[in-house]
Amino acid sequence: MTYSSLNRRYDTVKRVGILIPSSNTVLEPLSVRIFSNNQSTAHFSRLRVIDVTLEQQSFDQFSMEKQIDAAQLLCDAGVDSIVWGGTSASWLGADHDARLCDLLESATGIPSGSCTLEMNRLFNACNAKTFGLVTPYTFDVQQHIMKNYASMGFTCLAERHYGGSISSEFAAIEEHVITQMVRDVAKKRPDIIFIMCTNMRGARVSEKLSDELGIPVFDSAIVTLEAGLRLAEGLA
Repeated sequence: MTYSSLNRRYDTVKRVGILIPSSNTVLEPLSVRIFSNNQSTAHFSRLRVIDVTLEQQSFDQFSMEKQIDAAQLLCDAGVDSIVWGGTSASWLGADHDARLCDLLESATGIPSGSCTLEMNRLFNACNAKTFGLVTPYTFDVQQHIMKNYASMGFTCLAERHYGGSISSEFAAIEEHVITQMVRDVAKKRPDIIFIMCTNMRGARVSEKLSDELGIPVFDSAIVTLEAGLRLAEGLA
């Protein structure tokens, strides 16, 4: 999924509602650049997220009640879909987002999805069993993510993590650093590679390196927008 593929595939006017962490500064500018040649539009609501750790107070940021309250504000904009544009389910467990999306659809009547659930769909789409993982997170959070994917039957062949915990700082990781992280995990030749954080500037990196490495590299911010457009179009 790239800038060009998003613009090419959707040619009807849709309003995509995206719930993002309050500290995210990547998704909104990216959506402006991508949708500049697309009739569809993106509309945002924010959930307060300050850090990413395995402490209970960090987990509490992603309570379903808070997420639903923030997402319901998007209904006022008449959006055609709602997507949680955070990757918290990668360490909280995919069941968290599956339950959240069920509750969102029940509360709003609007097709709902999440970045992580969309990333998980890519395993089947790519017929993949192994993956490489690139994140800005700490080692213990990274271990949780890999453990969750192992329980789903997917093996992480290589990983790189930046070691950060303050969410607002993830966007400051430079593209050349992300590029090297991706190249490092690609050495193990996984089936696919995930740049797992929507506040990481991996969109241009993923497009360039997919061609260079011959391995699909998926950026979670791009995947979030793809999910919103797919759901808005009523596609399964």
